[in-house]
Amino acid sequence: MSIHSQPSQSVEDVVEARPAIVAELHHALTVQGLSLVDLAWEQQRLHESRRWSVVEALGAVDFARVSESDRHLVWNAGRAELTTKPGADRLERLADAECRRWLEKDPTVAAIMQACGTWSRYWNEEEAHHETAFNRISTVMKLERVSNATFIEFRKVFPDDDMLRTLTLLAISEVVAAVNYGQCAAIIEDPGLRALFKQVAADEIQHMNNFIAFAKALVDSGAYRAKEAFAVAHLFLRDGGEVHGSKRERVEARDTHVNWWDHLEHREGMYTPDALRKKEQLIFHALKRITGITVDSREAVEDTWMDLVGC
Repeated sequence: MSIHSQPSQSVEDVVEARPAIVAELHHALTVQGLSLVDLAWEQQRLHESRRWSVVEALGAVDFARVSESDRHLVWNAGRAELTTKPGADRLERLADAECRRWLEKDPTVAAIMQACGTWSRYWNEEEAHHETAFNRISTVMKLERVSNATFIEFRKVFPDDDMLRTLTLLAISEVVAAVNYGQCAAIIEDPGLRALFKQVAADEIQHMNNFIAFAKALVDSGAYRAKEAFAVAHLFLRDGGEVHGSKRERVEARDTHVNWWDHLEHREGMYTPDALRKKEQLIFHALKRITGITVDSREAVEDTWMDLVGC
């Protein structure tokens, strides 16, 4: 039957649920029989339901009411968000390469990779909203300019890694970002600026949930082992770990890429978000969702990782 001879469906014939992330991706592909076209449609529906305007958001900010501390938060956020485009570019490249590698060996894993790469276009667009919003506010308020040299430096594309490790790192990075933005929103006085920080925090939570869904699908496939997710979590949660960002005693020197959390500036007298316990709890929850393994402390993360490695 040609495409032109297939029976048409009216809008009334197609009753779709509220747009949502396909959380059980491996099940959707193997049991429900969803195709990559089906998944792309679900991604588009969710993206459109959440789309917002940077121009409108900035129009609601009363720039005269922004305090010096809040100006510092905006400036830090703008610089940090410059590093998200190379993260999304790297994810698309890695996902497609992994898709080709798995195509003959496990078509379901290949489809998971391709669905992830397809979704990266929405992640890239939403992060572009964050970057341009905060940097535009900085420009209007005549804050310290981001030089072209810094802009280019922060655009370095991350090196490739194991895909489960990559997705777990991105999920945890979004945890840290979402908590930071939420903490900032709680203390900002201007309603327009507060709404912007809340919107960005909500975006980051949605991104985290997508990364968790893709990571879980890889573990569910049996092709990737839970130890890789725990290895990344331990990297963040260990003593002096990455969750402490630029506040940790030793920040690694990297020539290959820029991690935004390594470059946040904490100035005396200015508010800086922490909420380490909340970040830890969300990371524990993410590990549970990805691997099915429950942990409730940094020590449990390390012990589980060592057990999974076989030490």
